[in-house]
Amino acid sequence: MDSAALEPSLYTVKAVFILDNDGNRLLSKYYDPELYPSMKEQKNFEMNVFNKTHKADNEISFLEGMTIVYKSSIDLFFYVAGSAQENELMLMAVLNCLFESLSQMLRKNVEKRTLLDNMDGVFLVVDEIIDGGVILESDPQQVIEKVNYRADDNPLSEQSVAQVLNTKRTNIKNSTRTHTDTAMINFPSF
Repeated sequence: MDSAALEPSLYTVKAVFILDNDGNRLLSKYYDPELYPSMKEQKNFEMNVFNKTHKADNEISFLEGMTIVYKSSIDLFFYVAGSAQENELMLMAVLNCLFESLSQMLRKNVEKRTLLDNMDGVFLVVDEIIDGGVILESDPQQVIEKVNYRADDNPLSEQSVAQVLNTKRTNIKNSTRTHTDTAMINFPSF
């Protein structure tokens, strides 16, 4: 048996992209620079995927040696692509997390216009779920909490980048203090 197959690995994603109902790119993130190095190759891949999936009732497809899970909503198509060996259930968990997080963030109004108006928040959600292709989170509640978005607060599009970064910085400081304080309490004094 191949020794590489026995080594543990992290669940990974090759690409995430959102297309409109005409197959035009609204968002895309490719995590493998060798997969489709140019914008033209990426768009060709996305169009091939869209043409194969936009009229299908399935949730999974295999194309160009990749496993692709997808979901549609009103005028949007959400895609998560992984290698052919990747666990389809993990890819589906990422897709569902992405969709549910955006649904909460956009107040259940997941459509092209609303998505474009909140694109900064959409990128934050994607970055909280996947970092460098590695799946970090699959719970939408945790993702929304991490991007510090509340339905009653100002939409992310009305916050400045500095406000968002300051909020994240404060959250990190608070979580670090909590862990440090806990560590100090647990150590016996001599």
